[in-house]
Amino acid sequence: MNRLLYIFVFGWFCLHTPLLAQQKADAGLVVIDTNAVKKVIINPLAPSKAAFYSAIFPGIGQAYNKKYWKMPLVYGALGTTIYFFINNNKKYNQYRDAYKRRLEGYTDDNFRYLDDSRLISAQKFYQKNRDLSALLTGLFYILNIVDANVDAHLSQYNVSDKLTLEPDVLRNDLTYTRNLGFKLSYNF
Repeated sequence: MNRLLYIFVFGWFCLHTPLLAQQKADAGLVVIDTNAVKKVIINPLAPSKAAFYSAIFPGIGQAYNKKYWKMPLVYGALGTTIYFFINNNKKYNQYRDAYKRRLEGYTDDNFRYLDDSRLISAQKFYQKNRDLSALLTGLFYILNIVDANVDAHLSQYNVSDKLTLEPDVLRNDLTYTRNLGFKLSYNF
């Protein structure tokens, strides 16, 4: 019994006595959870700002979204369609003016080698291409605004690495052929 008392007192003394062999440092240990989900600050006005900036000056909405690589695409699309619009409009006006001068009786135009029916068909051709270029210019302008708006919306969307969609090659066990497919996986 005496021995059991000594073991009890020794155990109590060891468990309840602070050990002074280690000193506490003032600089606390900071534990960072690497699996924690990043907090995304949602700015509900960002999509409307990006769309407004792109409407005022095309490409600035993409710069606002920090998608600088899209700016040359916007300028290339709008610049190309505006170039073709101006070129087709100039040619249309040349053929129209030549045809009008022919109707007035003048034959000193640059298109002496063309008859009246060919002047009319060339005029219709360039008018159709001018109208198509104007339509494409408007379409690319609207697409620029929509792209800036959608990109600003999607930049606030939380995309985690847990959900993946990747191509996969599957083997058919019956025919031993390879099939191409997609694998959708979610890691917990």
